[in-house]
Amino acid sequence: MRVLVVEDEQLLADAVATGLRREAMAVDVVYDGAAAQERVDVNEYDVVVLDRDLPLVHGDDVCRKIVDLGLPTRVLMLTASGDVSDRVEGLEIGADDYLPKPFAFTELVARVRALGRRATSPLPPVLERSGIRLDPNRREVFRDGAEIQLAPKEFAVLEVLMRGEGTVVSAEQLLEKAWDENTDPFTNVVRVTVMTLRRKLGEPAVIHTVPGAGYRI
Repeated sequence: MRVLVVEDEQLLADAVATGLRREAMAVDVVYDGAAAQERVDVNEYDVVVLDRDLPLVHGDDVCRKIVDLGLPTRVLMLTASGDVSDRVEGLEIGADDYLPKPFAFTELVARVRALGRRATSPLPPVLERSGIRLDPNRREVFRDGAEIQLAPKEFAVLEVLMRGEGTVVSAEQLLEKAWDENTDPFTNVVRVTVMTLRRKLGEPAVIHTVPGAGYRI
């Protein structure tokens, strides 16, 4: 899942991003509304965690732009205000969910995951294919009943492939969904991660390379 965190309190923004990355999400971070608008113009995000009171461009205007562009991106709006009218106004602008500050990080993760499911084609909460069972919420992977321990990026790559439901997923798509914008597009990190993932999943191999196209399960 690709997430954009937009929050002008840099310590909070960085802490949220670090936590979401530990949940196997690809996360970009910006600290003002103008930068957020630039990011949604060039990157495809499943979820934007958006502070409402932002410098340069207000969070409401960022939300309106996402809606006007017709993007499948879901917006989780954050605010320090606990006023009901503020929450209602944010939802009427086009936000998909609203979370007042301070918040429990576990609740933030649950809401981001729920919105991420709505940003893509409906799929069951637990993914199963070729003997692999992947639970995104619990971050658990089993093959033929045996649990497999995966690093966050390995888990993210496997989840993207599982959500492909047998279609070919290109290396570029894996970079887009499992890594943030700071990753060198010419790196071999996708190939190395897939190799490690294949080894951990064991034999017979379930991740197949499609020459010149990508990978599929």
